[in-house]
Amino acid sequence: MDQVTDTRPVLVVDLDGTLIRSDMLYETFWSAFSRDWRTPMRAVAGLLHGKAALKARLAALGMPDPATLPYTPEVLDEIRDWRASGGRTALVTAADQSIADAIADHLTLFDEVHGSNGETNLKGPAKAAFLCERFGSGAFIYAGDSTADLAVWSQASGAVTVGADASLRTKVEALRPGTRHLAPRHSLLPAAFRAMRPHQWAKNALVFFPMVAAHDFNLLALGQTILAVIAFSLMASSVYLLNDLLDIGSDRAHPRKRNRPLASGALPLKAGMAMVPLLLVIGIAVAALLPPIFMLVMAGYYGLTIAYSLWFKRKPILDIAALASLYTMRVVAGGAATGIELSVWLLAFSAFLFFSLAAVKRQAELVDMAQRGVDQAAGRGYRVGDLPVITQMATASGFVAVLVLMLYLNEPATLTLYHHPLMLWAACLVMLYWIARMVLVAQRGQMDDDPVVYAMRDPASQLVVLIIACLFVGAKVL
Repeated sequence: MDQVTDTRPVLVVDLDGTLIRSDMLYETFWSAFSRDWRTPMRAVAGLLHGKAALKARLAALGMPDPATLPYTPEVLDEIRDWRASGGRTALVTAADQSIADAIADHLTLFDEVHGSNGETNLKGPAKAAFLCERFGSGAFIYAGDSTADLAVWSQASGAVTVGADASLRTKVEALRPGTRHLAPRHSLLPAAFRAMRPHQWAKNALVFFPMVAAHDFNLLALGQTILAVIAFSLMASSVYLLNDLLDIGSDRAHPRKRNRPLASGALPLKAGMAMVPLLLVIGIAVAALLPPIFMLVMAGYYGLTIAYSLWFKRKPILDIAALASLYTMRVVAGGAATGIELSVWLLAFSAFLFFSLAAVKRQAELVDMAQRGVDQAAGRGYRVGDLPVITQMATASGFVAVLVLMLYLNEPATLTLYHHPLMLWAACLVMLYWIARMVLVAQRGQMDDDPVVYAMRDPASQLVVLIIACLFVGAKVL
């Protein structure tokens, strides 16, 4: 290989953690896994031939869209300024050559592009040796982010760190006085907490349904329900993180979801991957304090969620049924945690109501797509033209839920629970209004979140809940 000579050093930029706030090894793994559940087995087979071979295989299976990757603005500015002053630039990365080429073609900021070739993993000492051979020792400035880059910085004429912690900065400055530091590292705790989606924990209030419906108010049932909510919240957060890993490509193509911690690069994929089993284990530990049947329900919930993430979410109608089942399983979990027997009426009401809300969720997404001029949902099986059908499903299923409630209120056993059961018919009318309003809000493009979460913070929905609660209490005590 001919050595490039120039009086001015070349600005050499790393990819993972430097040019982008992510790691392409994990990016390609999750991109491929979201498309084919057999990816982990294929990754293991690739790893048997070395890390460079693994990267090449994953790049072939799950090439991400370079246009949506979370680039580091400070690094892009550094490259542009260097080129504007007449300097040469090179992208040199341990990521596979095909990925490096795709990113370089998208950015059009590099004079040269070099990556791993399926046999040599261009990282650490191997990268340092390559750069010395290509440009000459001391003939390049290197921008990197990790301790693996120390071998490269030792051969460079200048150093730039990106997102480095205090320890790494000190080491680099000892090698190269005058090192410049870009994009200082911030605490990951806020991003990690946001990635757990605490606002979604409001949905776990559905675990209280069996206790409320059975009028079984005692300290033991309350304590068991609270533990169930905690266990559900932890395990649900584990699932949310897993789903975000699988959906990272489609999330980046979405105007709001691209700001999620994993999609935006605020939380490294490696950290998100570690949190998935950690939250699951803690959730299981809490669930172990409750009856064994609760653990079985949780296992079913987790398994169905994984199946939804890998398969159901791409299947029209089936995805709505799966979402409705996940909502209903929260109600089932409340019964399992407390030992309260669930009535057929409660299960039927829950199934139809949550099918309606799941359809409203899809309706809101389709309306958003129509407003953005997008015809096909990324990672979903719907088109904008499906909107009328989904809207009809949401409305019809919601009204059937109210019908089930009406039939329940006319049961002889129900009539004995209330002194003035006729008051409860007014609750049915309020429920009809609420369902119709939720469909209308979604149709107008004003629902920007999960319908249950939206209802938790919507003043009109809060008023509806208050009115229904007052009607049930009044029917009981007056």
